[in-house]
Amino acid sequence: MAASMAFFVINDSLVKLASDNLGLFQIILLRGLMASALLALVALKRKSIFPILNRSDWKILTFRLIGEVGATLCYLTALFNIPIANATAILAALPLAVTLAAAVFMGEPVGWRRYLAIMVGFAGVLIIVRPGSEGFNAYSIWALGAVGFVVLRDLSTRLLSAHVSSIFVSLLTSIAITVTGGVMSLFLVWEPVGAVEIRLLAAAAMLMVFAYLTSVMTMRVGEIGFVSPFRYTALLWAIALGVFIFGDVPDTWTLLGITIIVLMGIYTLYREKKIKKLDQSVSS
Repeated sequence: MAASMAFFVINDSLVKLASDNLGLFQIILLRGLMASALLALVALKRKSIFPILNRSDWKILTFRLIGEVGATLCYLTALFNIPIANATAILAALPLAVTLAAAVFMGEPVGWRRYLAIMVGFAGVLIIVRPGSEGFNAYSIWALGAVGFVVLRDLSTRLLSAHVSSIFVSLLTSIAITVTGGVMSLFLVWEPVGAVEIRLLAAAAMLMVFAYLTSVMTMRVGEIGFVSPFRYTALLWAIALGVFIFGDVPDTWTLLGITIIVLMGIYTLYREKKIKKLDQSVSS
């Protein structure tokens, strides 16, 4: 899982570098074409490229695609305009947001301790965003929008039938994002694409696919309660790459917000694991 998070954050860094010369939708299109080709090869090898799905699964996939496309557009818009550590930290509040949304929309039981952890975690997000202060950057709102869309994606994923392969879902998602980038590019000025940008986006596409594969492999083999906290290693990578590549040094408030989000996220995972163990012991 730590390797997967490293791949994701390095991918973000490469895309952020490419944004110096290319527009958002150009980047989405070019990276998406390469990532989709790689995912298609994996899907063909696993014979998962032409699955037979029922109408219910297609409806759920539609909502999932809306969430993924919206999250990509919002997150990259934020990433191109705020420090990578800030964007990654805001997205790190996702487990808290998913827990809250699952309780509200799916009726999953959440005790007062986890509700309190969610509130404190969101306070950590506000410390990073700092609305109304001199350090406020309006593009941080785009990162919050990305969290909302990813919640839609994750809740939709929970409703998919077990026989729907994750590699097919990823391929379909990549194609949808790529098509979105292509359509939007038609209405914008196309910037010249040099060899440097091609190399950056090719590397980003490969890292994105590697990140997905290692993440899925880890979640299938490892115990979720043990593996999930390693997602927060992404923040270490984001801070390090932000400092050494972009010269963005997080201030004290940002580091405080990151610390709060991580601690509350880990506590929420701990409580979920403990409750599952209690439920299993009662049922047995």
